[in-house]
Amino acid sequence: MRILQLVLAPRLSGAEMLAKGIAIGHQKSGHSVCLASLLPQHGDFELVRGELAAHGVTCLFPRRTYSRIGRLLFLYRAIRQFKPDIIFAHATIPALYVRALPLSVPIVWVMHSGVNDFRDSNMLQRAERLLSSRAKAVIGVSQKNIDEYLMEIGEHPSLIVVPNGVDTSCFVPGKGCAPARKPGGESKQVVQIGRYIREKNQLDTVRAFKRTLDIEPQARLLLCGVIEDRDYYEAVVSLVRELGIGARVDVTGPRSDVAGILCASSAFAMPSSFEAHSISFLEALASGIPVVANAIPAFKFAGSYPCVRLVDTKDADVFGRALADALEQPRAVRPLTGLTLQDTADRYLAIARQVLGVRVGLS
Repeated sequence: MRILQLVLAPRLSGAEMLAKGIAIGHQKSGHSVCLASLLPQHGDFELVRGELAAHGVTCLFPRRTYSRIGRLLFLYRAIRQFKPDIIFAHATIPALYVRALPLSVPIVWVMHSGVNDFRDSNMLQRAERLLSSRAKAVIGVSQKNIDEYLMEIGEHPSLIVVPNGVDTSCFVPGKGCAPARKPGGESKQVVQIGRYIREKNQLDTVRAFKRTLDIEPQARLLLCGVIEDRDYYEAVVSLVRELGIGARVDVTGPRSDVAGILCASSAFAMPSSFEAHSISFLEALASGIPVVANAIPAFKFAGSYPCVRLVDTKDADVFGRALADALEQPRAVRPLTGLTLQDTADRYLAIARQVLGVRVGLS
């Protein structure tokens, strides 16, 4: 089977890294896979592109940023070049673009967004209602996605929940993911991984960490992720400076060594206001690191897991104390049945088989 995975931009962010993992998994299974995008590759994606190439995955990314018409033309040419049997379009904008093209190739739209993309945008809502029938199936990474689609757009013949999955092989013993307890009172690290946008609430983590330092003066905080909202990123940097904790906090951009960071850290912060099915959260669970997360519905499934605590992360005192407590906790083994990358890749293949039927030979 020839499978094209379409993303907005090749970058070190959740949906794009999931598509990368699925692409490699399907290629290893004997299928021909292409990862394509609407926007140019971010510079920090180069190592990932090398990994894709090493596994035989075709990459078709534009070299510059095009206008809307230019994006449509680039995407049309990429699809004609690769000749896929099926297309998986990850996130709202790529799904709208590909369904606007005059194609006979079946399209599956994967909804990743943690926020309701259609509630606040009449333009997106109208476009989706117009193009909804062009998707043979619509995947939500959580039931929340499906419920919001039904509320804002209406019924679709094939609405399916497929949770995101994490590559648990990165965290097995022997690959460097040992407990991050350091002898001799050396500093302990709290980490938050995620895009710099208001919904991820890095500002709340910084405020809470100021309280954590009152309990654990040698603690450190590492923030890393794609700088999507430059103003918000600058606000985080400014708050660190204002609170006088710059010597204990690193505010950085995206990192490709997520498994290594989680394995070298002692606590994971996840104060998001909204999530669908966060890959960073799953990676933290897989690594065994103690987790302190916001008490939102998306994280409720993990509330009973060992060394996972759900709190009101807007309360800096509560959040800060919880992070200090987490720094003293051991790593834990957590059940991730149905939440591995292999589980997700297998579900995507099953949906492809259902959509394509006997049109192509499937092995």
